[in-house]
Amino acid sequence: MGGSGSKTKGYWPFAGSGSVDGDPTKEGVDEQSLARLRSFRNATPFVFTRRSSLYFDEDGDLAHEFYEETVVTKNGRKRVKLKKIQKNLIPQGTIKLEHPCIHVDFPVVLCEV
Repeated sequence: MGGSGSKTKGYWPFAGSGSVDGDPTKEGVDEQSLARLRSFRNATPFVFTRRSSLYFDEDGDLAHEFYEETVVTKNGRKRVKLKKIQKNLIPQGTIKLEHPCIHVDFPVVLCEV
């Protein structure tokens, strides 16, 4: 489960500046990290879209999983089993959230109890 955190370094603007104290003027900060900091100043901590976990099948039905009934004959008895379909499924794609969420990598404490 999960998978909502950023997996690549430098992808999220709040993932660190490369300096120890957070001061970009100190030594140990290269020009690339400074350029990345300047380019993401107007980045928002909110997430407005997410990737859907639903799939379309060949008929256009939308669901998380699809199964097909198969008849199995064993010892002269007919038995119906469900077989999971994993081919010819199209992901729904990106969907818009009704209410924006805060990104998991946002480094500020919003409420302290």
